[in-house]
Amino acid sequence: MSALPRGSTIRRDAGLYGYERALRRVGLDPIAGVDEAGRGPCAGPLVAAAVILPDGKRGQVPELADSKLLTAKARDRCYDEIRNRALAWSVVSIEAAECDRLGMHVANVEALRRALFRLDLRPQYVLTDGFGVDGLGVPGLAIWKGDRVAACIAAASVIAKVTRDRIMQHWHEVYPQYDFAVHKGYCTPEHQAALDEYGPCPQHRRRFENVRRSLRPDMGQTVTSPTGVESR
Repeated sequence: MSALPRGSTIRRDAGLYGYERALRRVGLDPIAGVDEAGRGPCAGPLVAAAVILPDGKRGQVPELADSKLLTAKARDRCYDEIRNRALAWSVVSIEAAECDRLGMHVANVEALRRALFRLDLRPQYVLTDGFGVDGLGVPGLAIWKGDRVAACIAAASVIAKVTRDRIMQHWHEVYPQYDFAVHKGYCTPEHQAALDEYGPCPQHRRRFENVRRSLRPDMGQTVTSPTGVESR
């Protein structure tokens, strides 16, 4: 990942759309933002999204912010607005078993790559949240807390978060004993109590120590994910 191109200075008060404006001034357009949801939970998939927003007012999404700062209802509204306004968007899911096989960091990088490569429109520049991702095929920049300062990353964070929350709602209906609809697979005391009582289901990540401690020999069945990949 490279530094910002020469001539694309970002002012401190540039706002959420400042990075895209600066990159467009030096001729880099379209610009994709990529982000993930679900790296920390001990259950459920890792979901990554990529979004290219248009220039101008159409690309300014009402209420858009880091998905973690929005209420569930606000995220749902942003999700619909992003899908309607984006020039291109994609979302991919890496299931718990593949996260175990790859390891979380490798799975995270792979998910971001897959999301970017599934875009219908090839970007000229990529903005990522937190750390750089090699092998994207185009130049890019890693931005610390990028989902709070770059609109396309914030949009990707919303798409990823809403998609993953809906997946976890599905798994709640399949495995209601874990209450996935409430904690979304994160390691809360209530989730741990359910793990200790029932043992892990196929949606739990065996690389997590708390999951391994709860393993039981009668929990070996698998269930196919309802979502997989969606894009436009």
